[in-house]
Amino acid sequence: MRDNPAALISSQNMELTDCMKPTDLSTEKKGIKRRNWRNRIGFLLKTNSSKSILNVRKIRSYRPTADDVNQWAQSLDTLLSHKYGKAAFCIFLKTEFCEENIEFWTACEDYKTKKSHKELVSKANSIYEQFIKNEAPKEINLDYHTKNAIVQSLVEPSVTSFQAAQRKVYSLMENNSYPRFIHSDLYRELYEASRGEGKVIKPQST
Repeated sequence: MRDNPAALISSQNMELTDCMKPTDLSTEKKGIKRRNWRNRIGFLLKTNSSKSILNVRKIRSYRPTADDVNQWAQSLDTLLSHKYGKAAFCIFLKTEFCEENIEFWTACEDYKTKKSHKELVSKANSIYEQFIKNEAPKEINLDYHTKNAIVQSLVEPSVTSFQAAQRKVYSLMENNSYPRFIHSDLYRELYEASRGEGKVIKPQST
């Protein structure tokens, strides 16, 4: 029997430096967290309840397979390159109250696709207002020098304006939240359900 891919990820370097520590949560809040991710990942594990051929094809085309979920444990890059792997990771980060990291990383990916100077300026200012400035709604944890470099670049934004910050956030996720995700109940249940070894995850009422 194939081992759970979570075993591929070392438990080292899992210090809780990027999100709220589990010990900071009361038992009640932990229960709420679990219900929340169960509700959110329901769409990833839909089962066919209709005889319609179109519905069957639609569900099969977007429910992650066992191979998909297994590959998510190979690397953060592999996880983020898979549409539903990224969606599951986002859900996990929301339960740990640090979704701003993946949202910032995603915003940077979108920023790099902008072609015109006008688009770069608009997107750069949007990212700064949302993630970078002090007391931003989704402020990410950056050192002074990286943040200052971004501020200076806003005078004349380029495709590399957020490159250093994006790398730092990626590293933070790779060394902290990603290993926790691979060892989480959420990932385990996704893995087991995709292999048909566990119960289908259903939303739970509050």
